[in-house]
Amino acid sequence: MRHDHHGRTHRLELDDQTLREWDCTVVASDPEDGLVLDRSAFYPGGGGQPPDQGVLIWGGVQTRIVGVRPRDDLWLVPDPDDPLPPAGTVVRGAVDDDRRSLLMRTHSGLHVLCGVMARDFGVPVTGGNMEPGVARLDFDLAEVPAGFKDDLTAALNTEVTADRAIQVRVLPRAEAYALGPIVKTATDLLPPDLEDIRLVDVVGLDLQADGGTHVASTKQIGRIEVAKVENKGRGFRRIRLRIAD
Repeated sequence: MRHDHHGRTHRLELDDQTLREWDCTVVASDPEDGLVLDRSAFYPGGGGQPPDQGVLIWGGVQTRIVGVRPRDDLWLVPDPDDPLPPAGTVVRGAVDDDRRSLLMRTHSGLHVLCGVMARDFGVPVTGGNMEPGVARLDFDLAEVPAGFKDDLTAALNTEVTADRAIQVRVLPRAEAYALGPIVKTATDLLPPDLEDIRLVDVVGLDLQADGGTHVASTKQIGRIEVAKVENKGRGFRRIRLRIAD
């Protein structure tokens, strides 16, 4: 399967993360499963990033999209109170821009955190999650030095103001792994049969395999605040972030 397809759906958001509206055709419509489009910019979720929401416009009505079910096809989950366009219908898709844009800033902020923690402490990620504007990452960090929360906040925002480019590319598996440690989690969860790997590069700070959506530079993230540092057990530190502006 091509990296920019999932089942019958061409995933437009992987190549153009700024795309918010597009024309497409419904290729499957089922009251139980939902909808499949031939072309879609709805991010289906994964890697801790939740799926997009938005609408489909067709025949003078709209169908709200409240989630995505990734199976062999990408099944969009419609609001149960909205009409369902039948297969063959040409529709206009639109992603909720405020939600997606904030998720992109949040996700990129987590990559900055990964890069700073790897550079300054050499520790792997052991877990994580995000919602629009708030997120957490867990690290195998044995000791937390004095002033850690404030110093980490300052280090993150130094990288934000540095305006580092955030670039996306897809490479064959062997070429991607040859670039260095592209998996920042304690366990490599990339499927062994994955032939092409999508890389997100915060240039000069963090390079890792990633399928999510991101802003184009660290400056676009906005100010990052370390909201809380939690001790979840020996060597287990949870860092909670929020995007402050």
